[in-house]
Amino acid sequence: MKVTREDFEWAAGEGLITAEQSGALWEALAQRAEGRARFDLPHVAFYFGALVVISGMGWFMTLGWEALGGWGIFALSGVYALCFALAGRTLWFKQGLRVPGGLLFTLAVWMTPLALYGLQRALGLWPQESPENFRDYHVWVKGCWLVMEVGTIAAALVALRYVRFPFLTFPIAFTLWYMSMDLTPLLFGQAEFSWEQRLWVSLVFGLLMLVASFLVDLRAREDYAFWGYLFGMLAFWFGLSLMESSSELNKFFYFLINVGLVLVSVLLDRRVFIVFGALGVTWYLGYLSSRVFEDSMLFPVALSFIGIAIIYLGVQYQRRRESIALFVHARVPDSVRRLLPPRRA
Repeated sequence: MKVTREDFEWAAGEGLITAEQSGALWEALAQRAEGRARFDLPHVAFYFGALVVISGMGWFMTLGWEALGGWGIFALSGVYALCFALAGRTLWFKQGLRVPGGLLFTLAVWMTPLALYGLQRALGLWPQESPENFRDYHVWVKGCWLVMEVGTIAAALVALRYVRFPFLTFPIAFTLWYMSMDLTPLLFGQAEFSWEQRLWVSLVFGLLMLVASFLVDLRAREDYAFWGYLFGMLAFWFGLSLMESSSELNKFFYFLINVGLVLVSVLLDRRVFIVFGALGVTWYLGYLSSRVFEDSMLFPVALSFIGIAIIYLGVQYQRRRESIALFVHARVPDSVRRLLPPRRA
């Protein structure tokens, strides 16, 4: 629900609040929302610029940096991090510009894996075999990345200690997602590992991330859990969905788990659960249709009906979202409701 200044003036005109209360309340709410991200041109520019830097210092890192050697990479990335942190400190603490300041602190944290990569390359210290270059960090699953990942998480937690900016949880959640894959060779004590082993580690690690995000959601007033939920669901859902099984019972359990994710989305008011849950339910319904209409001309027709039914259910959910949430919450025991985040209970 979007509220404007005109809505407060309307409330004052209807006698619900006085004109003085209307003005005072609007000013107080506007001041409170000063540092929150909004979908307007300045904030889009802030986040887009941060994304460009994140991409340039991560996914699109060129091999030219390797010519600097380990100490050169460590020193240059450290200078980048220091400049980002100092600029963020100026904007956050001295000028009160929380969003651009917080994003600059996030960029400083984002330099941590590159700095640790350079330090490890200089010292020759790796948990497993050394990588060929930094770009492989975003391509290959290897146990040698673990120190970089732990260091990035530690740096983000230190930054969060002094700068309460929810987007700082992005590098934590993103790195944990990578860690869910890179832990596989270390846990099994071998460089080569099976696809099934990787899926199980991803599933369990994703589930742990979801539990940790829920615990954060219980305590935080601002939304510090969003990125943890997102990347936790990525690790958990893909680990679960890519497992192969010829058992019809296991496939039905998969369907029930995804139905459960939809219900969890209502309880926690988190859309990420309903997105992945709906994908899983759709896959299972499509699988059933393929079994019933195997080698039949009616199979595309059946899928079309499923798609239309999903759109219809989405429309009905959008119209009755609040009543559905109230219906579900009314049937949740008080003992469970007390465990929900305060904003959702």
